[in-house]
Amino acid sequence: MNIVEVVGQLADLKSVDYRNTLAISVLIDLFIDKGLITRDEFVRKAAELEGETIAEIIMKRRITHI
Repeated sequence: MNIVEVVGQLADLKSVDYRNTLAISVLIDLFIDKGLITRDEFVRKAAELEGETIAEIIMKRRITHI
């Protein structure tokens, strides 16, 4: 793989990341606008999850959904 291909793949990843981030932002705003969650609830949950690993998050969800 040459440098041009690598740079092209990085640009594609940035585009995908941007679109995913935009979609998530839109969903959060819609949830807040519709009163499904508050901004404070979102911030609190984001801070909580930030400190956990993916494995911890999955385990917690399995335990609470049993």
